Amino acid sequence: MSYVIGLISGTSLDGCDAALIEIEDENGENEGNGENIYLSAFVTLPMPEALRAKILDCCSLSRSDIRLTCSLNAELGYWFAQAAKAVCEKAGVPPKDVECIGSHGQTVYHIPESEGEWLASTLQIGEPAIVAWETGILVVSGMRAMDMAAGGRGAPLVPYAEYLLYRSEKPRALQNLGGIGNVTGLPAGCKLEEVFAFDTGPANMVIDALAKHFYGLPWDDGGEIAAAGTVNEGLLAEWMAIPYVTAPPPKATGRELYGTQFVEAALAAHPDICPEDWLATATRYTAATMEVNYRRYVFPRCPAREVILSGGGAHNMTLRRHIEQLLPECTVLTQEDLGWSSDSKEAVAFALMAHETVKGRPSNVPSATGAGKRVILGNITPAPFRESRRRPLP
Repeated sequence: MSYVIGLISGTSLDGCDAALIEIEDENGENEGNGENIYLSAFVTLPMPEALRAKILDCCSLSRSDIRLTCSLNAELGYWFAQAAKAVCEKAGVPPKDVECIGSHGQTVYHIPESEGEWLASTLQIGEPAIVAWETGILVVSGMRAMDMAAGGRGAPLVPYAEYLLYRSEKPRALQNLGGIGNVTGLPAGCKLEEVFAFDTGPANMVIDALAKHFYGLPWDDGGEIAAAGTVNEGLLAEWMAIPYVTAPPPKATGRELYGTQFVEAALAAHPDICPEDWLATATRYTAATMEVNYRRYVFPRCPAREVILSGGGAHNMTLRRHIEQLLPECTVLTQEDLGWSSDSKEAVAFALMAHETVKGRPSNVPSATGAGKRVILGNITPAPFRESRRRPLP
């Protein structure tokens, strides 16, 4: 039995999710068996507004600089360590009993494919040495980079955990609704090589940016503002015409397409749309990008009649109604309906991947990322000598 922590701050920038899981791995092989994995505790450490502002500056091509990136890398390391200690405290598990931490870090830029002089690459920050020093626990970090070195796009990585936990004798579509929306297709009784996944488009990223712009709110709680608005069909059609929406998988997107610059350009081009209609349209857009991708690329390979939602968007009732309307043949569920937490899925996934790395086993899914082969993910930062932390400074 092993205790493992997973940490992730996603593109929604609302907090650091920390999950502590318990894994029974007696036969040395997890693959295909999710019955021996248990969620012991989950916490979300809210992101301070000042830290969020620094991350947004770091992600901006016009406002970022190397000094900011260097300092923010350390600051996030301390913040992630705080989240790891908080989840240990909630679970009543001392850090010394934890095998490892899988720290996704904070993505500040991602280039899924080479673009001219810019090589395919990814950057997640949150110094793992600081996390290891502060907690006394071995840290696995930088898990996207090895998949990209193997020819993949570094995303999505969550399908490995989804395969372990949610594979069924009936086909399923798992839709995460974080900052970006991504779907994993699990055909009935599938083998790992039959799993596929890709980003469908934005989930909460555009909605949250509009809620912040018009109302000073971090998000549209429950989708209440969107419910009071009317979808602007012209704007929706304009957004649906973005090439990414209908591009075939494997594909991945993020803040580089749907970040602040996307919202600012849209606001400047359509000054007459009222605030609640902006939120209504952005919410419909998330559901509409799901529908077109499901009908083109999911259902032909995985005729799912269950769509299982996770992430913060699973709590947006207006978004859920749009999904149910656009995919009437499907039953829309949440992770809670399967005995898990909608908010913890990605943190659990990175805990599982870290465990596999420590055991020397690969955990990417080439059919999802486009990598040339399965590889062991991440960089390992060993736990520091605990006694060294008790030595007085000279």
